[in-house]
Amino acid sequence: MFTHEEIWRGIDRLAAHAQTSPSGLARRAGLDSTTFNPSKRFSRDGEKPRWPSTESLAKALAAAHMDFSGFADLVAGRSRADNLRTHSLADSAEAFDAGGLPRGEGWARIPFPGLAFDKAYALTVEGDEMEPVFRAGDRLVVTPDDPPREGDRVVVRERSGAICAWRLGVQTVQTLTLHALNPARPDRKLALSELDWMARIVWASQ
Repeated sequence: MFTHEEIWRGIDRLAAHAQTSPSGLARRAGLDSTTFNPSKRFSRDGEKPRWPSTESLAKALAAAHMDFSGFADLVAGRSRADNLRTHSLADSAEAFDAGGLPRGEGWARIPFPGLAFDKAYALTVEGDEMEPVFRAGDRLVVTPDDPPREGDRVVVRERSGAICAWRLGVQTVQTLTLHALNPARPDRKLALSELDWMARIVWASQ
């Protein structure tokens, strides 16, 4: 059983894991920005502890793409190694099957705590074509089992073999619009017949 202090410390760690503040995590989860603020952790007189609701915690975990087991490890201060497969984005053209899942040799393993997607993997950025959003050395955790929506950042592989990260725009039954992350690069309108696969970026180490 976790204490009041441990639960709130876990939420602080969850926000840090998601590379944001507790208020930023609340906004990302669709909650009031003050939901996880220190002022909400006790009554106004400071004597009665207040606990986060199960609904707010569930939404925060979903926003941080972490399962409850991973959160429990954060609360307890344990380092949980999920051993994500990882590869260089620049050299990954032949490293996937037709569904966008890792295959073949050349994949390393890295520890990653509590990600709530079974098919997730990581790609390391090389070069400057995705600056200023992603820079060389940034690691992108992507998953092909969570359908992307307009506005999401995605990794797209074309049938030509080209692979790059974009911001997803409008998608129709025949085309999808891809917005460049680097303002010096043009946007793309890609026919679905040219698309090999697309995977949503759920976390980035920046």
